Amino acid sequence: MMKVAVCPGSFDPITFGHLDIIKRGAKVFDQLHVVVLNNSSKNPLFSVEERIELIKNVTSDIPNVKVDSFQGLLVDYAKSVKASAIIRGLRAVSDFEYEMQITSMNRVLDDAIETFFMMTNNQYSFLSSSIVKEVAKYNGNVSELVPAIVESALKEKFAENK
Repeated sequence: MMKVAVCPGSFDPITFGHLDIIKRGAKVFDQLHVVVLNNSSKNPLFSVEERIELIKNVTSDIPNVKVDSFQGLLVDYAKSVKASAIIRGLRAVSDFEYEMQITSMNRVLDDAIETFFMMTNNQYSFLSSSIVKEVAKYNGNVSELVPAIVESALKEKFAENK
């Protein structure tokens, strides 16, 4: 039986921290669905379609990764792709409380879907999409934080907004 997992996030934009979790998750599961969730409480810089294209580009060398988007409950998406697991990345203890609430709710909705927490590589423990956007907005160097295509997309996006 194929082991399928879902790795959800807003990925606005995808960072090396996200990629760390995706690559490691793809080694553990036969198929990994990276799912861009459209979070209505956030005001994204990139559209869902732009984020999907960036993720597809930077994961094109990982054959068992599929990229998709979804609105609604994550457990419903997981069921639709026959996933038995959700992978969530943790940077610090502060992430754990929020993630634990989400995991507990998902377990109430469907206790057959397990959540696995993966600690990010220490070199990315400070990294968030919000920090990347803030630095890029003021022309700071983000080349060590995101893939080159994402860095270019950030520069282009902020040039448009001036």
